[in-house]
Amino acid sequence: MDPKVEQFMARIKAKNPSEPEFHQAVHEVAESLIPYIEENPRYKHAKILERIAEPERVIMFRIPWINDKGDVEINRGYRIEMNSAIGPYKGG
Repeated sequence: MDPKVEQFMARIKAKNPSEPEFHQAVHEVAESLIPYIEENPRYKHAKILERIAEPERVIMFRIPWINDKGDVEINRGYRIEMNSAIGPYKGG
């Protein structure tokens, strides 16, 4: 693996431990973008890869519900919004 990809992924894993799916997705993008970013210093200076690996917004909300025994349970939900550069955030 490219040492630059390894260095970048080490920082991502330190910031986001226990998120293997996120690590895999970022790794795939980093592998394809790092060579291009290295050839174009303006993108490196603008920290494009760091920007797209960090969410713009994280929304946390509660979800109250009633279980089968009739007791109220409260869970926490999250919506992570990564990039709105080309319009509204995707649902999902």
